[in-house]
Formats: sequence, C-alpha cells, structure tokens
Amino acid sequence: MASGANTIRPPYRANIALLGIYEISKALCGPGSLQDVMTGTLYVLHSFLDMGNGTITMLDEAGAAEMVFSATLEPSMARAYFDALPEKAIGQMVVADMPVVIENVAKDTTLGPWDTRMWGENGQNYAFIGVPIRDRGNPVGVMTFDRALVDVSDIRTDEDVRFLKMVANLIGQVVRMHRMVMRDRERLITEQHRIEKARDDLAGHPRREGALAIVGRSPALKAVLDKLRLAARSNAPVLLRGESGTGKEMFAQALHEQSSRHAKPFIKLNCAALPESVLESELFGHEKGSFTGALQQRKGRFELADTGTLFLDEIGEISAAFQAKLLRVLQEGEFERVGGSRTIKVDVRIISATNRNLEEAVAKGVFRADLYYRLAVVPLFLPPLRDRPEDIPLLAEEFLRRFNTDNKTRIAFSPSAMPVLRACYFPGNVRELENCVRRTATLADGDKITDHDFACRDDGCLSAVLWRASTPPARVQPSPPASLPTENAAPPTGSEYEQLIDAMERSGWVQAKAARMLNLTPRQIGYALKKYNIPIKRL
Repeated sequence: MASGANTIRPPYRANIALLGIYEISKALCGPGSLQDVMTGTLYVLHSFLDMGNGTITMLDEAGAAEMVFSATLEPSMARAYFDALPEKAIGQMVVADMPVVIENVAKDTTLGPWDTRMWGENGQNYAFIGVPIRDRGNPVGVMTFDRALVDVSDIRTDEDVRFLKMVANLIGQVVRMHRMVMRDRERLITEQHRIEKARDDLAGHPRREGALAIVGRSPALKAVLDKLRLAARSNAPVLLRGESGTGKEMFAQALHEQSSRHAKPFIKLNCAALPESVLESELFGHEKGSFTGALQQRKGRFELADTGTLFLDEIGEISAAFQAKLLRVLQEGEFERVGGSRTIKVDVRIISATNRNLEEAVAKGVFRADLYYRLAVVPLFLPPLRDRPEDIPLLAEEFLRRFNTDNKTRIAFSPSAMPVLRACYFPGNVRELENCVRRTATLADGDKITDHDFACRDDGCLSAVLWRASTPPARVQPSPPASLPTENAAPPTGSEYEQLIDAMERSGWVQAKAARMLNLTPRQIGYALKKYNIPIKRL
C-alpha cells in the first residue's frame, strides 16, 4: 500500500502545482491595485500550500522595504513581521539571490535569532521558507512563509521552493508592468496639472472669473444665469447639461462664486481625461506605499474641496465600477484613500457636467439610476450658440481682444466681417467660435479682418468639414440635380425640394455653402428658395 501511494503521489502533487500556477497567474493578471493583486496571490498560496503567515515585500532602489503585503496580517503588523526577520536571511535572498529554507527556526540560528511571537501559538516549532523576487536580474522583493511543524516527514521543502520560485518569477514581471503603469500615471497627472495651470494663468491679461467671464445678453443666456443665481443659494448638487463647447466649466465657476462657499476652494476634474485607476487616486487620494510609486501620502480632490465645491466634468464617461464608488461618497460624505483604512468625512458641494443623454444611459443600464438622481437634483441646461445669435458679436469681440493681448497685436473686425460670423451655424458652439476668431486673426493680412479672411469663404473651414462628415446620410443623396431651377426653369419636383431643404439645413442656412454642395450658383439657390417660398432661417 505504501509503495502504491508513493507512485500516485508525485503526479498528484504535480497536478496541484500546475493548478496553483494557473490560479496565481489569474490573480496576478486580474484588475486592481498592486495591493489587490499581491493579496490575492497570497490567498491562493495559502490554499495550495500548508503555510501560516505569508508576506510579499517590495524593495526600493536602496534595498529597503517599500511595501509589505499579507493576506493574514494588517499592513502595520505585516511590516512589523517583516522587520523582525533576521537581517542575514533577507540578505541571503536579496544579495546572494538564494532561497532561505529553515526546517526548524528554534534549532537553526545560523542566520540569526528568530522572533516567532507574531507567527502563531507560543511553544510551537516553525519552519521558514523565503525566495527572492527578481526582475531581469535585479532584486525587487522577497516572498516569505512560516509553517507550524506537525510532522516533519510530510514536509517537502524542495518541491515548495521550486513552486515558490516559479511564482516569484511571475511576480517580478507583474511588478515591472505595474511600475511602468505608475510612471505613466504620474506623467499623466503631472501633464494634466501643467495644462490646467497654463490655462488658468493666461499670460498677458488677468483671468476673468465666473460670471464676469460669461459674455452675452441674449434672453436664452439671461434665463440660465437667473436659474444659476437661484441654485447658488443652496448646497444642492447641480448637473450642467449642454452640447460640447457651451462653457460648462465657466458656468460651474460662476455658480461657485455666487454661492456661500465662494471663499472656499473650487476644485475641478475632467473625469474623461484619466483612466479609472488614476481617477480613483485623483479623487480620493492615496496613502504612502499603497502602490508602486506612491512615495508619499497625497490628498485627493474631495479632500482638497472640503467645505468648498468640486466640479466633475464629463461625468457621463465614468465606468460602472467607479459609479458605485462615487455614489457612496455622495450618499455618506465619506471615503477612504487608496490603500488606506481611515474613513475621511468631507463637506463638498458637487457640480457635475455632461453632454451625454444621461436619461438614455440610465434606461440602457449604462449609468446608475441612483447616481443620476444624486447628481441631477438641480439640472441646468446651457443653450447652444445657435439659440443665442445676439451674443456672437460680443463673444467674437472678446475673443479678438484676448488674441490681441496674447500676441501684442491690434487687429479689429471690419464692417463686412460680422455678418459672416452671424450667418455661421457653429455646431461646436462658443469653443468653435473662439477657434474661428483666433485662426482668422492669425492668418489675416493686415490689421483688419474682412469677410474674405474667413476660411469658410474659400471652403477651407475644417470645422465645417468635420460637422458635415458627422451628419447622418440624408434620404436623398445631395448630388447636383439637373433640374433645380435656373431663371427660366420649371419648378422642381418634390424630391428636388427635399434636396434643397437638406442642403440648406446641412450648410446652416448659408446660401453660398448650399450652392457649393449642389454645384449651383448662389443666384440659382436664391431663385429656388423664392420659387418654393422657403423662408431663410437665421440660426
């Protein structure tokens, strides 16, 4: 019977090891922080090996312990456990690149005395196994386990060491990848902060804040500003809705400045600009050592905005997993930093913004309904520029003033320039208008901008090409109809009428643009509009 058991046992243990490597590879390649990945790996090791306490310790460039992970001990206790190990044992793994195997630490003190008070019950004898973790020949950490001795004859330390060395090789590769990701993460954060600072500290003229920076006197704009002043009196969350380029960040700033929190911080974050792992750290902060590269504690945007306002732009782009984390903060007003266990309470007013249809996203299950109701307590809809055409001249003059200040020029609009801007559709709203003014001022030949300086006059407007390309195909192809009216032609048929309306709609009711789309002259387009008694829309 004994010999039969011996012949069956080796392949059985090999199968167990193979299954263990498979499960560990899944844990190492799974989503989550380095803390989650390493803790998951230790859980699997505890399941497949008869071990007590296990730790995975990451080392910094100087060889000191940077992070200590454990599946059985709290972070502070895990570090104390590691610090109590003999220095010679750690040196043998890190410097000599050799595993450490002690079958009975009570009897074998060649590497120094062993403090086993944190290992388990007093009076027991323990074995110890440790293997180095290396990446491309460089030491990056160590993996250690203790084991209570029950029956020495059942211990197969050679097999355990081979198994752990394979796991250590996998860990080394994963650590390298995490460090690469964290370097990119820090680069992204640094670049984002640089861009925000450059945008906020515009050279050459003082920044106009909040409501002072909102230019216009149209009825549509006044209606929104009236609602904004009413919303500013409370601390209720506000959801700014509107198309891209309508100035949601500027309205959020104005709302903060008119509220009772105006003297407190106004913190902003674009949720679509960062990946989820970076977004979590940016909003909630992180503790020192919570992941590779976290060399110091850092406060998140929620903490920085305490007693003030936090503006979350592009809120409709966050993932389902992150929606749940954000919901808890909005409900409870508390959170934990990444890698931390201390609960932090904050008093923050939330202003969020999106150009997505959140109601449709909720209906499709893409956006959480409970989070939607938390964010959209006070919804404010910002008007597109086509609904406030009276503001186009004022905005254009303001953007040209900023351009002159930035570039030390004295360019002005001629009387023929403003009608061109008034006639434009501007699907990109205020942002597109600003780009148009700056582009035209840059390429203007002289100190006056005339109607001929605009790119749309020679069909060189890239924005028009962009919006035309994104327009859904019409029911009737806008190929030039042979029978669209000339001065002496018969009235068009119904199908030709649809082509004419389609061209006018796609060109923003600019007759010259519609004429180019249909290979006609502006005079022919004007004649056709009169024949059909089609009124010209002023957008």
